Amino acid sequence: MNAIAPGYCETDMVEAVPEDVLKGIVASIPVARLGCPQDVAQLVSLLASEQASFITGAIFDVNGGQWMP
Repeated sequence: MNAIAPGYCETDMVEAVPEDVLKGIVASIPVARLGCPQDVAQLVSLLASEQASFITGAIFDVNGGQWMP
């Protein structure tokens, strides 16, 4: 089993955050933008493919570098 841990993405929930707070969040993301659903979907597609058949037990952070272990 693998897990995907997305960061802040362009969703209705995140877009409801007050603009000044959202600017602070984006400023804390090294790539300087929110993620988009396609960023997560591309990883899901890879993990579901035969190309990732040897990847197991991993947690993938998709957050633009905001949290790095």
